[in-house]
Amino acid sequence: MRILISNDDGYLAPGIVALAEALAPIAEIVVVAPDSNRSGSSNSLTLDRPLSLYRAANGFYFMNGTPSDCVHLALTGLLSYKPDLVVSGINQGQNMGDDTLYSGTVAAATEGFLFGIPSIAFSQVEPGWSQLESAAKMARRIVEQRFDTLQKPYLLNVNIPNRPYDDLEEIVATRLGKRHQSEAIIKSQDPHGREIFWIGPAGAAKDASEGTDFYATAQGKVSITPLQIDLTHSTQLNALKEGLL
Repeated sequence: MRILISNDDGYLAPGIVALAEALAPIAEIVVVAPDSNRSGSSNSLTLDRPLSLYRAANGFYFMNGTPSDCVHLALTGLLSYKPDLVVSGINQGQNMGDDTLYSGTVAAATEGFLFGIPSIAFSQVEPGWSQLESAAKMARRIVEQRFDTLQKPYLLNVNIPNRPYDDLEEIVATRLGKRHQSEAIIKSQDPHGREIFWIGPAGAAKDASEGTDFYATAQGKVSITPLQIDLTHSTQLNALKEGLL
């Protein structure tokens, strides 16, 4: 199996190092990741400047672009073959509910999916890298499962509680939960006394009911949510057609 690995925390992040080490024994891996943290970059592509690709001493490729840039460049210029799987992560912190719209981790996997390749995004529920070895072991287990019952390509979003491997409960299929709106911006000043702003924290869970990713991970379970890209609101589409008559 050939696997392309990326992330949004940067090529030096412990999460991507652990993920690569976990998957290397079972696959031929290539790592292409941002040169620095690009969290919250979503599915953006860099079109206003050229991109540069470098190779680190450990063999990882890194570039001055977004997670989507990394996967896009790998699939359209760097690799001479089509990988069997694109894997993103392991992210430092959860990507659940509405977070998936902003997540660079999910975006890297989404880019692979858009190229017709099965793709999986991995995140730990809590930031800080605690129990990272456990999360990497779980990621390998999930990759080895292969999901032959799913139509390909598939796009899976996985969130792993920060627990020892033996303490993780079962792996469950979930839907995305919902968050309350984000908290207010944080105002501050730069060294010159000018007002600056920081984006506020994400809102608390609004729908964390049974069946959601929020609920599953709170129970110590590994959450896997299948995602899709079609944003068409079918009900509104029919209403719109009626309104245009």
